[in-house]
Parts: sequence; structure tokens; C-alpha cells
Amino acid sequence: MPQTLDADAVRAWCRLALQALGRAREEIDAINVYPVADGDTGTNLYLTVESAAESVDAVLDAHGDRTQALRAMAHGALIGARGNSGTILAQLLRGMSEILADTPGPDEARQLRRAFRRACESAYQAVAHPVEGTMLTVARAAADAAAGGEAAAVARSAYEAARKALAATPGQLDVLGDAGVVDAGGRGLVAVLGALADALAGVVPPVRLTDPGRTAPPVPYGCGPGRDGTDPHVVPGGPGYEVIYLLEAADSAVTALRARLDGLGDSLVVVGGDGLWNVHIHVDDVGAAIEAGVEAGRPYRIKVTHFGDQARASASGGPAERVLRAVVAVVRGDGLAALCAQAGATVVTVRPGDPPAAAEIAEAIRRAHAREVVLLPNDAELRRAVADAADQARAEGVRVALIPTRSAVQGIAALAVHEPSRRFDEDVVAMTSAAGATRYAEVVVAEHQSWTMAGVCQAGDVLGLIDGDVAVIGGNLVETGTIVLDRMLAAGGEMATLVLGAGAPPDLADRLETHVRDSHLAVDTVVYDGGQQTCPLLIGVE
Repeated sequence: MPQTLDADAVRAWCRLALQALGRAREEIDAINVYPVADGDTGTNLYLTVESAAESVDAVLDAHGDRTQALRAMAHGALIGARGNSGTILAQLLRGMSEILADTPGPDEARQLRRAFRRACESAYQAVAHPVEGTMLTVARAAADAAAGGEAAAVARSAYEAARKALAATPGQLDVLGDAGVVDAGGRGLVAVLGALADALAGVVPPVRLTDPGRTAPPVPYGCGPGRDGTDPHVVPGGPGYEVIYLLEAADSAVTALRARLDGLGDSLVVVGGDGLWNVHIHVDDVGAAIEAGVEAGRPYRIKVTHFGDQARASASGGPAERVLRAVVAVVRGDGLAALCAQAGATVVTVRPGDPPAAAEIAEAIRRAHAREVVLLPNDAELRRAVADAADQARAEGVRVALIPTRSAVQGIAALAVHEPSRRFDEDVVAMTSAAGATRYAEVVVAEHQSWTMAGVCQAGDVLGLIDGDVAVIGGNLVETGTIVLDRMLAAGGEMATLVLGAGAPPDLADRLETHVRDSHLAVDTVVYDGGQQTCPLLIGVE
């Protein structure tokens, strides 16, 4: 019998949506040709809804109510949003929750109609340049058609209208018509709306949140060559990177952020509110996109994906073809993230105090969409999580090699010699050798008194750690950095790499470079702005 949209119905909606996307995600990945044919729309939508469903479960397991469940759904989708489609879906769910989280009145059907309308309006506002023939069009059709005397009837009418709008998308967007497919994001939205209709119709969801597996029904829409015989997946001249991050920023700062990002690339979507935003854009200049976020507030959970090669390698007749080889690097700063991404790596950025779990790293391996993957943990403490992610990837048929880099400077050295055209084993050996030949050091500020291998340090002392052990206790960053460089270069070296953290003084690099130039004539120096929060200076010597 029809249900009201109470807390249990919200949970049922999320679980049924997750189940539906799990069944359809390979199908959706396969028809993903817009805005970039990177073959991951179904996966991104699944992960976005999974985050929403887990948030709802957490609230309701703690005896939360309907309002808390709806807000948890919106928040979970926002922080877990992946890709262009997942970001738009998060805004749609947020728009609905803004209306539905109010205390339900006697006319729940009217409230649901208003929620569909609010969701549509907020999604269009979030996208910098809305395009018809996409999931936005599907959302608008659902909002326009939502009608009925009961909430279940409203949801069912919206779902049926969304299905019809989806079928019409190939005639609205040339890239879809050329490929003979419907919009992938719209296909996912139809699954989510169908789950809402089922939840309000009393359909019982699965007890646990599980992925029903990778076996999907045959793709119902062709994905072969276009009418002119060309590969419709190729996007000539498009941006090479997808950048996504969460941003803590005042609402007043977002207008300027949108304007700046809009001039950097395309597929710009900024969703959220009340101080927390999810930013998505396709760009060539990764550093500029991240810097825009830094100027607006505090970006974190930064994800950078290099998909230019994926778009060019996409195959007709099925899902996007995997690239041969990719590198996944875990780093601790925005500058390091941009540096590694520009070198072609898929990046997982570590938030201070919140190291990534194996599942997040495994998802980055999937985003790399490669047959062979080289992993760079760049931190001894993260090696276990990276190893677990490697095991997950191997179980999914990916050939994985983990190079035990203990510092970002070792990861930079490994990336510098990475050559995808070599045999996998040869490439891994060369990268491992380059990393192993790079001695590393950190210059940090002691937070409290402690015993070290160099003696007793006090809070505020500057410590120089060489290869993980405290070797120097100094009074300031320049003094300690100079001593550390001298000790490392005493054993020989041709190149010193300096990676500046967020707390490094403006003249630190210049003073250390001058010292190396004056005292070690045959040594070159290279400086990077790493942006790491906890370590003012990283040093590498090769």
C-alpha cells in the first residue's frame, strides 16, 4: 500500500536507488559520452548515492527522525559526490531535502511537487552553462509532470515523465544522437526517481547496502560509431583533467569563485550551501583550479583525474576501453596534487588528521581506468591502506605494483622516470630505482617536549628528520634546513628538491637555494610549492 515519506521511506528510497544503480552502473558507464567519454558516470552516481545511504543509515541507527534523515541524505550525497553527474545529483537531492525536511503538512503530495520544482531550479543554478539533453532536462520534465492526489502518485508521474524525457535526449544533444545513446546522467536520475516511486509504493528494500555485482543487463542503447563513421567518444581539444574538491567557504565567496573557475575550463558545477560546497570542473590548469578554491576558502578531499587519454582510447560497442597504464599517487598538499596530476597521475589528497581509507584509494584506482596501475603511497603510515587497495584492484583484474615511497619527494622522482611505453616490469623497476636513490628529509616544528635520537627537543624547536629519524634540533627553519642539506649532500648528490609547505616563510627557498649554490657547486636545486599543512619543508637529494 502507498507509504508516506517518513524516515523509513527515506531509508528505503536510498537503498532502492543504490540497488538500482548497482544493477545499471555498467550500462550507464557504457553509454557515457557527454561531457567527456570517460566511462564512469554509472560508477560516480553509485558512489554518490552510497554515501547518501550510509549517512541516512547512521542517523536512523541513532534513532534520528525524518527531518534528520533527509538532511543526512543531502549532506552524504554532497560530501560523497563524484564526477559531473554525481555533483548534479547531490544538488537535486539537496534541493528536495530543503522542502521535504520541513514538518510535513496535511498535503504531502503538494510538498513533494514543490520539492521536485526546488530540486530542478537549484540544479540549473549550480551548473555554469546548462545544456539541454542532459540530466537537467530529465529533472525538469519530472518537476513539470509531478502530479497526483497522493505522494506515491506524484513520485510515479515524475518518474514516468523522466523516462520519456530520457528517451528524447538523443534528439536534443548531437553527441548523443551521433553515438546512438541516451544521456548517461539522465539514465541514472531515472533510476533514482524510480526508487523513490517504489519506496512510496511500499516496495521493501534490501536489508544491507551491497553492490549487486558487476554483471549488468545488455546495454539497451547502441554505443557504436557515429553516422559519419567516426568514434563518437573522442572529444578533440577538451580539457585534460577533472578536478573535484570539497570547499569550506562563506556563501558570499562562491560568486567570485564561480566566475574565476568559469574562465579556466568547462563542465563547471558548484553545489552546496551553508558554508560547505562541492566543486567540479574540467580544466587543463589543475593548479589554477585548486588555487581558486584556496582563495575562496579551504579546499580538501581534492581529487584530480587525468582523462584525456581515456577519452581518446574509448572504444565503440561497449564501455570505454581501459588505458594501458596509470599511476595513482597519494599526497598531502594542494601543490603536490597539482604537480602529480600534471605529470599524468591520478591523485588522492590526504586531509590533515583524516588519512584516506583503502576504499577511497581503491576508488581512485578505478577512476584511473587502466589495465596496469603503479601506486605511490608517499608515506610509510599509509602503506597498509594502499596495500589493501591494491589487493582490491587485483581482485578486479587490474595488474598493480606498489612502490614503497616513504615521502613525496621519492614519489616525484619516480614520476619523473615513469614511461608508459616500457614493459610494465621495466617501468616499475625504473620508478622503484629512482625512488630508492632519493634520500628524503622533513623539517618540522615540534609540538611538545620529547626524546629524540638527536637529544631532547622542546615545543617550538625545529626538527630535521633524515630518512625518518630526527637528526637535527634547530632554532629556525633556515638554520635547520641548511644543516640537513649539508648532511645529506655530504654523502653525494646531483639534485636537491625542496618542497615548500603551507607554513614556509617567503624567503626560505631563496636562502636555501643560495646556500646550495655557494656551498655545493655541482648540485642543482629545484623548488616546488607543495602546500602540505603539517610539514613546512620536504627535502629530496638524488
